[in-house]
Amino acid sequence: MAEASSSMVVMPFCCVIEGWSHSLPKQKKFTDMDKVKDLASRKAAVIFTKSSCCMCYSIKQLFYELGASPAIHELDQLDNGKEMEYALRSGLGCNPSVPAVFIGGKYVGSARDIISLHVDGSLKQMLIDAKAIWF
Repeated sequence: MAEASSSMVVMPFCCVIEGWSHSLPKQKKFTDMDKVKDLASRKAAVIFTKSSCCMCYSIKQLFYELGASPAIHELDQLDNGKEMEYALRSGLGCNPSVPAVFIGGKYVGSARDIISLHVDGSLKQMLIDAKAIWF
Protein backbone atom coordinates (compact mmCIF):
# COMPACT_ATOMS: atom_id res chain seq x y z
CA MET A 1 0.00 0.00 0.00
CA ALA A 2 1.42 3.40 -0.97
CA GLU A 3 2.00 5.97 1.72
CA ALA A 4 0.33 9.38 1.37
CA SER A 5 2.76 12.19 0.69
CA SER A 6 2.76 15.29 2.86
CA SER A 7 1.12 17.29 0.09
CA MET A 8 -1.85 14.94 -0.16
CA VAL A 9 -5.03 15.61 1.75
CA VAL A 10 -6.61 12.46 3.07
CA MET A 11 -10.36 12.72 3.49
CA PRO A 12 -12.15 10.24 5.74
CA PHE A 13 -14.73 8.06 4.07
CA CYS A 14 -18.27 9.13 4.90
CA CYS A 15 -21.47 7.38 4.13
CA VAL A 16 -24.96 8.65 4.88
CA ILE A 17 -27.86 6.33 4.20
CA GLU A 18 -31.35 7.00 5.52
CA GLY A 19 -30.22 8.99 8.54
CA TRP A 20 -27.30 6.66 9.35
CA SER A 21 -23.79 8.03 9.18
CA HIS A 22 -20.38 6.49 9.48
CA SER A 23 -17.31 8.38 10.73
CA LEU A 24 -19.27 11.60 11.24
CA PRO A 25 -19.55 13.16 14.68
CA LYS A 26 -22.94 12.57 16.23
CA GLN A 27 -25.08 15.66 16.43
CA LYS A 28 -25.60 16.91 19.97
CA LYS A 29 -29.13 16.56 21.25
CA PHE A 30 -30.87 19.89 21.84
CA THR A 31 -31.53 19.76 25.59
CA ASP A 32 -34.12 21.63 27.63
CA MET A 33 -31.31 23.78 29.07
CA ASP A 34 -30.21 24.61 25.52
CA LYS A 35 -33.79 25.72 24.82
CA VAL A 36 -33.78 27.93 27.95
CA LYS A 37 -30.46 29.51 26.93
CA ASP A 38 -31.67 30.02 23.37
CA LEU A 39 -34.86 31.76 24.50
CA ALA A 40 -32.93 33.79 27.08
CA SER A 41 -30.59 35.14 24.41
CA ARG A 42 -33.27 36.27 21.95
CA LYS A 43 -34.21 39.49 23.73
CA ALA A 44 -32.49 41.93 26.09
CA ALA A 45 -34.77 40.99 28.99
CA VAL A 46 -36.39 37.58 29.39
CA ILE A 47 -38.49 36.26 32.26
CA PHE A 48 -39.53 32.63 32.71
CA THR A 49 -42.71 32.58 34.77
CA LYS A 50 -45.88 30.69 35.61
CA SER A 51 -49.24 32.31 35.04
CA SER A 52 -50.41 31.50 38.59
CA CYS A 53 -47.31 32.86 40.37
CA CYS A 54 -47.87 36.15 42.21
CA MET A 55 -44.12 36.92 42.47
CA CYS A 56 -43.80 36.38 38.71
CA TYR A 57 -46.59 38.90 38.20
CA SER A 58 -44.84 41.40 40.48
CA ILE A 59 -41.51 41.06 38.66
CA LYS A 60 -43.20 41.46 35.27
CA GLN A 61 -44.95 44.62 36.51
CA LEU A 62 -41.65 46.00 37.84
CA PHE A 63 -40.03 45.55 34.43
CA TYR A 64 -42.98 47.24 32.72
CA GLU A 65 -42.83 50.16 35.19
CA LEU A 66 -39.12 50.57 34.42
CA GLY A 67 -39.98 50.81 30.72
CA ALA A 68 -38.80 47.36 29.68
CA SER A 69 -40.78 45.02 27.49
CA PRO A 70 -39.35 41.63 28.42
CA ALA A 71 -40.03 38.39 26.61
CA ILE A 72 -42.28 36.40 28.92
CA HIS A 73 -42.28 32.60 28.78
CA GLU A 74 -45.11 31.14 30.85
CA LEU A 75 -43.80 27.65 31.61
CA ASP A 76 -47.22 26.32 32.59
CA GLN A 77 -48.50 27.29 29.13
CA LEU A 78 -45.69 25.62 27.13
CA ASP A 79 -45.70 22.00 25.96
CA ASN A 80 -42.20 21.43 27.35
CA GLY A 81 -42.60 23.84 30.26
CA LYS A 82 -42.11 21.23 33.00
CA GLU A 83 -38.87 20.11 31.39
CA MET A 84 -37.68 23.71 31.04
CA GLU A 85 -38.61 24.38 34.67
CA TYR A 86 -36.56 21.36 35.72
CA ALA A 87 -33.65 22.63 33.59
CA LEU A 88 -33.83 26.02 35.34
CA ARG A 89 -33.85 24.35 38.74
CA SER A 90 -31.11 21.80 38.07
CA GLY A 91 -28.98 23.65 35.52
CA LEU A 92 -28.96 27.10 37.12
CA GLY A 93 -29.89 26.31 40.68
CA CYS A 94 -33.09 28.36 40.52
CA ASN A 95 -35.03 27.68 43.69
CA PRO A 96 -37.84 28.52 43.34
CA SER A 97 -37.62 27.91 39.61
CA VAL A 98 -39.73 30.96 38.69
CA PRO A 99 -39.47 33.78 38.11
CA ALA A 100 -36.12 33.26 36.41
CA VAL A 101 -34.83 36.53 34.98
CA PHE A 102 -32.24 36.92 32.24
CA ILE A 103 -30.82 40.27 31.20
CA GLY A 104 -28.50 40.50 28.23
CA GLY A 105 -28.64 36.72 27.85
CA LYS A 106 -27.26 36.12 31.35
CA TYR A 107 -29.12 34.67 34.30
CA VAL A 108 -29.61 37.45 36.87
CA GLY A 109 -31.71 35.67 39.45
CA SER A 110 -35.11 35.11 40.97
CA ALA A 111 -37.61 37.54 42.48
CA ARG A 112 -35.50 38.11 45.60
CA ASP A 113 -32.42 38.94 43.50
CA ILE A 114 -34.35 41.27 41.18
CA ILE A 115 -35.96 43.14 44.07
CA SER A 116 -32.53 43.58 45.72
CA LEU A 117 -31.08 44.90 42.46
CA HIS A 118 -34.02 47.29 42.12
CA VAL A 119 -33.69 48.57 45.69
CA ASP A 120 -29.97 49.28 45.31
CA GLY A 121 -30.56 50.96 41.93
CA SER A 122 -28.53 48.57 39.79
CA LEU A 123 -31.44 46.86 38.00
CA LYS A 124 -32.27 49.92 35.92
CA GLN A 125 -28.62 50.31 34.89
CA MET A 126 -28.45 46.62 33.93
CA LEU A 127 -31.51 47.09 31.72
CA ILE A 128 -29.98 50.20 30.14
CA ASP A 129 -26.65 48.42 29.52
CA ALA A 130 -28.48 45.50 27.88
CA LYS A 131 -30.54 47.96 25.80
CA ALA A 132 -33.78 46.69 27.31
CA ILE A 133 -34.68 50.29 28.14
CA TRP A 134 -33.49 53.60 26.72
CA PHE A 135 -32.65 56.52 29.01
